[in-house]
Amino acid sequence: MADQATRATRPFRFGVVTPISSGLPAWQDRVRRIADSGYSTLLMPDVPTWQPALGPTLATAAALTDLRIGSWVYAAALREPWSTAWEAHSLAVLTEGRFEMGIGAGRPGIEVELGLPAVSPAERRTRMRETVAALRTFDGPDLHTPVVMAVSGPKSQALALEVADAVTFVLPPDDDRIETTNRVRDFAGRRDIELAQHIAAVGDRLAPFMAPPDLDTAALRAAAAEEIERRREEIGFSYFVIGADFADTLAPVVAKLAGQ
Repeated sequence: MADQATRATRPFRFGVVTPISSGLPAWQDRVRRIADSGYSTLLMPDVPTWQPALGPTLATAAALTDLRIGSWVYAAALREPWSTAWEAHSLAVLTEGRFEMGIGAGRPGIEVELGLPAVSPAERRTRMRETVAALRTFDGPDLHTPVVMAVSGPKSQALALEVADAVTFVLPPDDDRIETTNRVRDFAGRRDIELAQHIAAVGDRLAPFMAPPDLDTAALRAAAAEEIERRREEIGFSYFVIGADFADTLAPVVAKLAGQ
């Protein structure tokens, strides 16, 4: 990654992963509260059979508020490139540019759990590349749907550098500060790219869809403004994503830092 002194300092923004977990009216109220708290983006996980389909749910959220919306993230193991790109482009058009496409390989084994054929890591990366290429074709010269790519190893990182607008690293929820710093700095900084980090645990609480259920949270503490500012200054993270259960807890930090 380029030396932090040579990178443009991006303003903070905050997203919330907001699955439908307690009925539609309660979810709609939560979406409105998130919008009123200063968050920039409402995100949905790609978990078929657990909740309504991602596309229609995001379109519903976009009609409720003026928040940006996005997938966090489309799982390439479950999706064919052409149809995924068409859905993403359609959401961008219907929201007048408020949609951002998050895409990643997908959790290992998720497709088998749903009764689908196993998809190799190489094929997952191929699908990710083809999805972005199809999206750019559908968008044409007058629309650019932002792509946030979830990456782990060097091959997916190289792909993100080539085709993505932002990247989120698949990091353990209890990641070591030095290890995380070194890993992100080793991300070949051949161009300036937005760096995102999801926060899977706040205090001793876990975010659904964002952390393993058996995570030991004893050593974890609530994300504070100072720590978030440090992560931008020392590492480059400027986009932070949390689970909806933490939205009220983190709201004062968001009010202080969003857009700064």
